[in-house]
Order: sequence, then structure tokens, then C-alpha cells
Amino acid sequence: MARLKYLRSKGGEGPLEHVLAQLPPADAVTLRRPIRRDCWYPLSLQLRLDDAIASVVSPGERSDAFIEVGRAYADAILDRTQRQNVTSTAPKLFLESLPRLYRAYHTAGHREYEPVGQNAGIIRTFDANWRVPMDHCWTVVGCLQRGLELSGADTVLVTETSCRAVGASCCEYRCEWHGAEATTVGANC
Repeated sequence: MARLKYLRSKGGEGPLEHVLAQLPPADAVTLRRPIRRDCWYPLSLQLRLDDAIASVVSPGERSDAFIEVGRAYADAILDRTQRQNVTSTAPKLFLESLPRLYRAYHTAGHREYEPVGQNAGIIRTFDANWRVPMDHCWTVVGCLQRGLELSGADTVLVTETSCRAVGASCCEYRCEWHGAEATTVGANC
């Protein structure tokens, strides 16, 4: 689980144990076991873990911790071939791949991509049957930022423009970037 790897990067087992101590005992037991890539972990567990991470890592500015967790998640889900095979259109290819990636990691809802100009796009998440607190949307912001960077964009701005947590019909993120001037072909998204 990318979140645990992120915590270990913050100082080894110490930060991880401090976060696990903030969780209900059953969650801590689950997360102390070897993490299996072929298992699904409930969203509710991940949300509790994110809250504990934010409380420990960045209690004054929780959004910073959520963004960092999202960036770590992007590192975990995007394979090395995508990182190595960058083209000038790789940021768009990354955004185009998000509906497929969403289906692979979520059991409800769907994600859509809408291109907007040469270096911008909008990502929308619809119909998820769960409601998450508003600050958890920062993990999506971090994931989108890092995914675009790994796809060759140098300067990335991701802005959440609507949120289901406050009554909108979808969560919407506007992604803008510059750079992506690499010339290698064959991005694997």
C-alpha cells in the first residue's frame, strides 16, 4: 500500500508506528500484516489511515499531507515503462488513461477525461457510492500532479473546481501543465 511506503519514507518505522497507534486496533493489525497486492482494502480503512497520516505528518496543514499521499499513490500505480517512454503528448495520454485506472482500483463510480486546449484537461469523478470528507480530495490533486510530472510535464497546476462533499454532482479537477517537451515515443498508458 503506497500510504505505508510513504510513511516509511518519512523516517522509517517510527512515523508508521505513530500513525498505526492513532487507528482502531483492528485497522492497525490489518496494516501490520504483509500487504498483498491482490487484496482489496476497504475505502473506509484507507480514509481512516489518511486521517491518521495527516494528523501525525502535518497537523497544522492537513492538505499538505493528503497531497503527499496522493503523489506517493501516483508513484505506486504508474509503472516504470510509462515514466521512461515520455512523449510531448504523454500528459494527455496519462489523463486519458485515468478512467481505465479508476475502474481497476474502484468498485463504484466512474471517471471521465475532457481535453481542454493544448495543455489542459478536466477530470471528473461521478457516481461513487461513497462520500468522503472534502480534505481527502487533496489526495486526488496530489496524484494528478505527480502523474502529470511523471508523464513529462514540468509545471503542473491542479485545481479542484467542484466537490461532491459540498453537494456537487461530481468531483472535478482542472489540470494544466507546461513542459512535456521530451521526444521519446511509445508511452505505455
